[in-house]
Amino acid sequence: MFAPEAVNPAVDVLAGLAGDGRALELGIGTGRIALPLAARSVPVSGIDLSSAMAAQLRAKPGGDAIEVTIGDFATTRVTGTFSVAYLVYNAIGNLTSQDAQVACFRNAAAHLEPGGCFVIEVGVPDLRKLPPGQTVVPFDLSATHWGFDLYDVSTQSMSSYHARVADGRGEFRAIPFRYVWPAELDLMAQLAGLRLRSRWESWTGEPFTHESGQHVSVWEKPS
Repeated sequence: MFAPEAVNPAVDVLAGLAGDGRALELGIGTGRIALPLAARSVPVSGIDLSSAMAAQLRAKPGGDAIEVTIGDFATTRVTGTFSVAYLVYNAIGNLTSQDAQVACFRNAAAHLEPGGCFVIEVGVPDLRKLPPGQTVVPFDLSATHWGFDLYDVSTQSMSSYHARVADGRGEFRAIPFRYVWPAELDLMAQLAGLRLRSRWESWTGEPFTHESGQHVSVWEKPS
C-alpha cells in the first residue's frame, strides 16, 4: 500500500479533482496519501481519531504543514470548504453501523464547496467465497501469518482476524468492519445531496464490472 505504484495513481486523481482548491482526508492516519498530495501543492487538512498516528504524520517531512483535527470523521467538522474530500483503503468500513456511514457522507458533503467531490476507495464484499452455512473466509495463510474474515450477512458486519508468529512469539488481533455495497453507497450519497460522477475498478481508471474486487467512486456536490 506504500509502494509508488499504489500511491501515485491515487494522488494523481485527487490532485486533479482538487484543482486549485483544498483537500480533506477523512481518516488521514500517518499521511500515506496526504503527504504526497500536499507535495503537489494541494493544501490538505485531515481528520483522524488517533492522536498517535497524527503525531507520526507531523514528524514526517512536510507533515507540520498539514492541519489534523482529532475526532470521528463521521461527525467532526473542520474550518472552511474543500474541492475534494476522500476516504481511502476501505476506511468507510471502519464505521461499523449504517447510521455512522450515512453521517459520514453528510459530513463530507457539508465540507464540500459546490461542484466539489467526495471520493471513496473500498472493496466489494467478497461473499461469493462464502459457501452456504459458512461464516469464515481465509485471506492469508503463510508460515507466520493467518488471516480470516468472519461475516455476519444479516447485519453486514465482519471482523478481520490476524494471528502472527515470529521469533517464538504469538500475536492476535481482531478488527471490526461494516461492509457496504456500491448501490448502498450511492443511496447514502443521494441522502447527502451528492450524485455519482464516476466509478472505476481502481485509481488508474479501469472499468468497474461484476468481477471487480474493489472500486473507486466519485460523487459530486451539485453546483
